[in-house]
Amino acid sequence: MRHAAFAALRTGRPVRALSRAGTRLPPLVPDALLAASVFFLGAGVGSAVYRNPSGALLLQTALVLPLVWRRRAPLTVFFAVAAAAFAQWLADVESLADVALLVALYTVASRSGPRRTLLAVSVLEAGVLLAAARWSAPAGGFLRSAVFLTAVAVAVAVTGTNARIRRAHLASLEDRAIRLERERDQRARLAVAGERARIAREMHDIVTHNLSVMVALADGAVFAQNRSPDRAAYAMRQISGTGRQAITDMRRALGVLRADEPDELRRPMPGIAQLESLAEGMRAAGLPTLLTVEGEPAPVPVTAQLTVYRLVQEALTNTLKHAPSGTRAEVRVRCSPDAVTVDVTDDGDGARVRAPSSGHGILGMRERAAAYGGTLEAGPLPARGWRVRAVLDLGAAGDGAA
Repeated sequence: MRHAAFAALRTGRPVRALSRAGTRLPPLVPDALLAASVFFLGAGVGSAVYRNPSGALLLQTALVLPLVWRRRAPLTVFFAVAAAAFAQWLADVESLADVALLVALYTVASRSGPRRTLLAVSVLEAGVLLAAARWSAPAGGFLRSAVFLTAVAVAVAVTGTNARIRRAHLASLEDRAIRLERERDQRARLAVAGERARIAREMHDIVTHNLSVMVALADGAVFAQNRSPDRAAYAMRQISGTGRQAITDMRRALGVLRADEPDELRRPMPGIAQLESLAEGMRAAGLPTLLTVEGEPAPVPVTAQLTVYRLVQEALTNTLKHAPSGTRAEVRVRCSPDAVTVDVTDDGDGARVRAPSSGHGILGMRERAAAYGGTLEAGPLPARGWRVRAVLDLGAAGDGAA
């Protein structure tokens, strides 16, 4: 049983296989076979049962029968066997079935605590002294018999105690392995949930921004198709380019790139350097956007630059969707070795609702900023307009990247 259990641990099979490593038989079956073996051992040729079957048979049955339930109630079975052995001592009947006492003692030691084991050993030691006094040879036989039987009893008790310790150790290994298995599954579920949240944020930013730009460009193309065909054609080309960029960003976010994809699909994730292209796209969609970048963006980690890009993208997308016609936007990014500050303001109607509280836009921006130990503020300006301000702590870049 132990070898099968340790093999299950080594091979990495599920820990539940350990419970199947034991015997398939009910405990009563092997215990009944053991009791029968002890009974026939005491009923051999020359034994008291063989010589006087009427009285000794009853005593021997009382000795071995409780062993059938030894695993269910070890101490009770031991005292039942000890009582039968004491009756046997009173009747002055010697029998090899007294081995049942050792079996009962082993069961107590292997399945009970130290106190019960010590109690059983004390009771058995009293029986040893009584047996040595009655059945040992006259000349020095008492001492030899008492020492020998005491040594046997102690050896049986120690063997049972060792078996109990090994079983407890194996049980602790099983429990630890089960807990590790559960923790591994929990970490896997958390990792999956985190990855889903990351993909959801990316997909929200990509789809919302590009679809908003494409809708604005399509409206402009419809409006200009009769009056200015050139402007309508330009808008349609912008729609086509925006759609292709959206497909590229979606493939990159979902991680489904293959080795045979074109090189365009394997471009780096957007960062501060791509903010000018983002602003140009917003201008083409009808939102005049002024971009100012202060400081050197090169030392800023790639993941922080992607966060800055997504924050600006989401803020401008909200302005494009909710601001009235003629609104102007301004983006200001300040880079330093310790932090990156992002300010996106516009001069539209500050009282309008930019994003519902139940939506994912501002919530996603807060999560992105929080990943870098930063803060995000979004709300109307005192006079007129709307402002989104985020500060990213680059000292938390290790946690943010994770």
